[in-house]
Amino acid sequence: MTDLVEPIEAALRRASHFDADCPQRLGEAIRYALLAPGKRLRPALVLMASEACGGTIQEAMPGAVAVEMVHAYSLIHDDLPAMDDDDLRRGRPTVHIQFDEATAILAGDALLTQAFSHLSREIRDPGRAIAAIQVLSHAAGATRLVGGQADDLAAEGRNKASSGPGRGNGEAGWDELSWLESIHRRKTGALIAASLEIGAIVSGATNHQRQAIGNYARDLGLAFQVVDDLLDFTADDAALGKRAGKDAERGKLTYPGLLGVEAARAKAKELVESAKQQIAVFESAGWRLTLLANYVLERSH
Repeated sequence: MTDLVEPIEAALRRASHFDADCPQRLGEAIRYALLAPGKRLRPALVLMASEACGGTIQEAMPGAVAVEMVHAYSLIHDDLPAMDDDDLRRGRPTVHIQFDEATAILAGDALLTQAFSHLSREIRDPGRAIAAIQVLSHAAGATRLVGGQADDLAAEGRNKASSGPGRGNGEAGWDELSWLESIHRRKTGALIAASLEIGAIVSGATNHQRQAIGNYARDLGLAFQVVDDLLDFTADDAALGKRAGKDAERGKLTYPGLLGVEAARAKAKELVESAKQQIAVFESAGWRLTLLANYVLERSH
């Protein structure tokens, strides 16, 4: 991803400046969230998918910017006191701590709507622009990202394996495990899948290529969340860039809590191997996607 990060950062900076009608404090909060130090995984996925399908970085960049805007909005709102109530994100105070709660909500609102405005203005082919907007709006909506967050909040306190003598014994019922997978395929996996699909769309990918990208996204998105759960379970605040152990404290369903640490690691490895098999069709053009799948398994924050 090294050669992709600076073009992404430059595009995000250009897209985060507004005219005089945007209040100064709101603009500052938007830029604080959008330009915060981060891995830029989701925008990079757009570019990688485009490259694998024969497209260019330049034509895919509007999609990269839009998905990072939606991602930044989701983090702002996830961190709010009424949601996950976090005070640290990417090693810095969360937006509602740095500014205030009302400004944070408005900054998230602005980023979400700006994402679709950016797609409509910057993708030159109208058909591809409409398709990208459809994919991203579905991924960010009530049956995907927002629905997953709602169910995640509803699941707090239901995780019977998260405390007491049965913790991590691998005896969790299938209902709990399938429920957890459903949450994560929507809350985390939906935007990862949308990033990859948008990259394929803007490059004019074939149906066969889009199917392979979709299968890869399904496995990679879930693997990412399993590893995220593991990191929350095992890492410290400094390494993670946010408060560690919070999921267990709040009684959330997690893969280590249900399966135990080693079984959760095995599941992540299985998902990553499956993801890599899905993109064999791209041969050498999919080299970034292969390396990325390995990184998801090995990441430490």
